Amino acid sequence: MASETAARVPSRYGSSETAPARATQDRIDIPDFAPSLLPTGDIRPDRFLDREISWLDFNARVLELAEDPDLYLLERVGFLSIFASNLDEFFMVRVAGLKRRIATGLAVPSAAGLSPIEQLEKIMGDGYRLQQRHAAVFAEQIRPALARENIHLTTWEELDEPARLELHKLFTEKVFPILTPLAVDPAHPFPYISGLSLNLAVVVRNPISEKELFARVKVPDQLPRLISVDGPRAGSISGRTARFIALEDVIAVHLDQLFPGMEVLEHHTFRVTRNEDLEVEEDDAENLLQALEKELLRRRFGPPVRLEVATDINPSIRALLSRELGIEEDEVFTLPAPLDLRGLSVIGKIDRGELHYPKHVPHTSRHLNESETSKAANVFAAMRRRDILLHHPYDSFSTSVQAFLEQAAADPKVQAIKQTLYRTSGDSPIVDALIDAAEAGKQVLALVEIKARFDEQANISWARKLEQAGVHVVYGIVGLKTHCKLSLVVRQEIDGLRRYCHIGTGNYHPRTARYYEDLGLLTSNDQVGEDLSRLFNQLSGYAPKSTFKRLLVAPRSVRSGLIDRIEREIANKNAGRAARVVIKVNSMVDEAIIDALYRASQAGVKVDVIVRGICSVRPGVPGLSENVTVRSVLGRFLEHSRVFAFANGGDPAVFMGSADMMHRNLDRRVETLVQLSAPDDIEYLMTLLDRYMDPRTASWHLDEEGGWTRHHKNEDGEDLGDIQSWLLASRARQRAAVRR
Repeated sequence: MASETAARVPSRYGSSETAPARATQDRIDIPDFAPSLLPTGDIRPDRFLDREISWLDFNARVLELAEDPDLYLLERVGFLSIFASNLDEFFMVRVAGLKRRIATGLAVPSAAGLSPIEQLEKIMGDGYRLQQRHAAVFAEQIRPALARENIHLTTWEELDEPARLELHKLFTEKVFPILTPLAVDPAHPFPYISGLSLNLAVVVRNPISEKELFARVKVPDQLPRLISVDGPRAGSISGRTARFIALEDVIAVHLDQLFPGMEVLEHHTFRVTRNEDLEVEEDDAENLLQALEKELLRRRFGPPVRLEVATDINPSIRALLSRELGIEEDEVFTLPAPLDLRGLSVIGKIDRGELHYPKHVPHTSRHLNESETSKAANVFAAMRRRDILLHHPYDSFSTSVQAFLEQAAADPKVQAIKQTLYRTSGDSPIVDALIDAAEAGKQVLALVEIKARFDEQANISWARKLEQAGVHVVYGIVGLKTHCKLSLVVRQEIDGLRRYCHIGTGNYHPRTARYYEDLGLLTSNDQVGEDLSRLFNQLSGYAPKSTFKRLLVAPRSVRSGLIDRIEREIANKNAGRAARVVIKVNSMVDEAIIDALYRASQAGVKVDVIVRGICSVRPGVPGLSENVTVRSVLGRFLEHSRVFAFANGGDPAVFMGSADMMHRNLDRRVETLVQLSAPDDIEYLMTLLDRYMDPRTASWHLDEEGGWTRHHKNEDGEDLGDIQSWLLASRARQRAAVRR
């Protein structure tokens, strides 16, 4: 296989004759979605929970963390901001999609039996109530708690004169020059309101004609939403007062400067959410990148799906906004100011150690570095010794995955690097390593997924930067997103070419690797290397009939492979052998997978599901799913890994990879799961999954009606164990043992 790999790599990599980036036209055959084999016995037509409602339930769990008085205060502020950002995306994508289906007459009910109209009515009502609860948490709990710590979200009236003078100066120098008041009159039509922008609706009066007029002022998003009145570091000093004022309040005080000669009668804040989901017909696009760039421009003009207005808004202004924006009454959310609590992230990042989780510094995996004082590990030598299972952020990303690619770029024995990029950071050392490798004359392939939602523009920029450096850039397979997380390094060694691989559950994003919980496998196993070579050839060239030994690859074999494994557990149970299924994912929606789990439950197989977000499973239903248990864990780190474990008659089989159990992942994305082979890696993940499911671990429990209940205290009112804290303590014990 070494010679095959070498033959696949173009001979002029890194030269001025770099091949143009393209989307591969050789589509992977997407299997037709076949109805699942149904569970046996009395089949409930409502055996699935609605995915949209389940997502709102997930965001409600995030809000519960913000409501928790036992949590560090600034972490609670952060969860309020995360909730707001999550809900914005839900409206931009999911609500917008439902409205589009209704508008086009697609009335096909969901798997839960709800029509699009029923779904929309339900989630609009639930979403509004959640947002009101969110605003109440800030006003009634968080804001007073911040004040007790001398952190204040203040108003202009509460400021002293020196502070006002400083803000006058800031407005004149940095705010006023970029404001554009837009009038509405016969000569000026109602202006376009961009999605998620915060705006002031202003009513002015001409003192000569006495005529009242309407104008809109956009709050510029290139400036901080909350301005620190007392300097950038005031909040970082315990006991010192730190005051913040909303940018829209500063603008409101200075509206007379925007409308000289007019009388400012009133002003009100409002915000619009638009449909920002992209639709690119790739089969008809000669150039995918150009088509996507045009669609990104159209995104800004998507139809509105939600209007947020402050509670003190004049009813006539509210009616004007609704009429001009084409917003229905149930799409208007009336909320107390300040609107758009995403801006609280500024306060949430204040450096007050006692108000945050204790600092965590990831350390090098013990398999890469046996000593805290030794030099940086030779990653290739470590991979030759054994497979290395990484668990981020407990294991450092920078000294493992990042070091792997940086060492590959600098190693003269490395011949080629192949890499998928779905999301990465703005100053990505991963991209820098690929560029360094190409400039050093190595053959470098980067598969950049330019359709990664809300990262499209950034990925287009990365693609062009990589191309300019001589990297061969491809955009994958038409009709599919490439979501798998793969690196392949081909290295010349004494006995021939050897392949080194990384397969992960998370993106190659050094920043999110600090707070996303993810798994990664570093391996030089021949079978895995052969599988990745075949898959990269399929993604960059023409190899639609590739087969794999250690990988399950969507859209062809992830669903079928997992269902086959579940069926084996049923057979094991019937034969009296050890049988169990444990799945940890971000979302569990796919009906075929769920029905297979129901069949396993009916056969007596214990089924455990750990899900962070959406879950359509109804656990504990007599005759259907009484052996199914569902848990959810949220906390300091974003639970993001995907693990699939099977008792397998006493010889556990464990897979990890990029795929969630959703139609998009299994049918419309390239995803990979790899089967682990090292016994201690398998034991580690089985122990970890048991810890997630342990009744002594804090988690949310799902009941058969779709209700989630938080379990974080025992019967004596004592805190249950936090699995993330347990993992941090476990790593600390390992480091202490190494030092001894």
